[in-house]
Amino acid sequence: MKIENKENKTVINVGLVGYGLSGRFFQGGVLRGLKEFDIKMIVTTNPEKKVQAKLDFPRAEIVDNIDEITKNDNIDLVIISTPNQLHFELANKALDAGKHVVIEKPFTPDSLSAKALIEKAEKLKLVLSAYQNRRYDGDYLTLKSLIANGSLGRLVELESHFDRFRPEVKKDGWRECSLPGSGVLFDLGSHLIDQALDLFGMPDELYCDIARQRQSSEVDQFEMILYYEEKNLKVTLKAGSLVNIVLPRFMALGTNGSYATYGLDPQENALRCGESYPIPAVDEKSYGILYEEDNKKVIPTLTGDYRLYYKGIYEAIINKTIPPVTALEAYQVIRLIELGHMSDAEKRRISVKDNI
Repeated sequence: MKIENKENKTVINVGLVGYGLSGRFFQGGVLRGLKEFDIKMIVTTNPEKKVQAKLDFPRAEIVDNIDEITKNDNIDLVIISTPNQLHFELANKALDAGKHVVIEKPFTPDSLSAKALIEKAEKLKLVLSAYQNRRYDGDYLTLKSLIANGSLGRLVELESHFDRFRPEVKKDGWRECSLPGSGVLFDLGSHLIDQALDLFGMPDELYCDIARQRQSSEVDQFEMILYYEEKNLKVTLKAGSLVNIVLPRFMALGTNGSYATYGLDPQENALRCGESYPIPAVDEKSYGILYEEDNKKVIPTLTGDYRLYYKGIYEAIINKTIPPVTALEAYQVIRLIELGHMSDAEKRRISVKDNI
């Protein structure tokens, strides 16, 4: 492994595996604006995506499989942005080759494979992390700030939604097929669970109700409730595929007031439209509202920035700091998804501490 130095700046050479929605926009689109990283190689077998990758990164080598990356001594960091069922196999290869690894969420399809990757990364002293970009959404950062500064008082309940209206199942969409790690609980649930754990840590118990609301679909709706006994706090996480109404993205209830915000951070749409950073801040019409006892207050939404995740990865590789999302945190998300399936199957609350 050879980390380059350009213009008095240490540069991390990247091998990007997969060039679909995530690889092109959430990885490539974000890294394009960071001088600390240089995408040297891109893996894709799709002819159209090969052409697009070369247009987006003319200096990158486009290859057919990860072996071309793992045998290249100049690649420092491998980013896995493939269908979920391939995450473990590809990340394992990259670690064996001595590469630092970032895996698109969800980390792995099961907690046992997550543990195996963690043990290998620790043994080899390599950075291993999951790409949880939604920690850097502006609405989430605003909520986190309100909780931290006491604006809501003691929080008693939080409801977090990530909904969409998609009546028809995508026939060629692997996220909706019956594959390991597929379904909305793995897809959108990974974001919601990670945010909850980032705010409050692991819950004491959870309850989960899972549904298949569309014909021939995998899991396409869920409601997971996390219970924090000492905090006297209930956190409800919901995502669905048949929600054609505007519901709060976050609704937080506390002893000093309530906070609600709607809509999604603009970064995703901007990146998918080919925009580059800096991405404009949230429109004032989308600001959240803090409802206090006698009045309501408009709370400007902080500007999110997915680049902060990779700035943290840079520091973890170069300066040995803690990654912005640790592999243990990534494992915990997967384990809670598994416990969610257990709860749904057994129709009962599950003790988290007894099953972690």
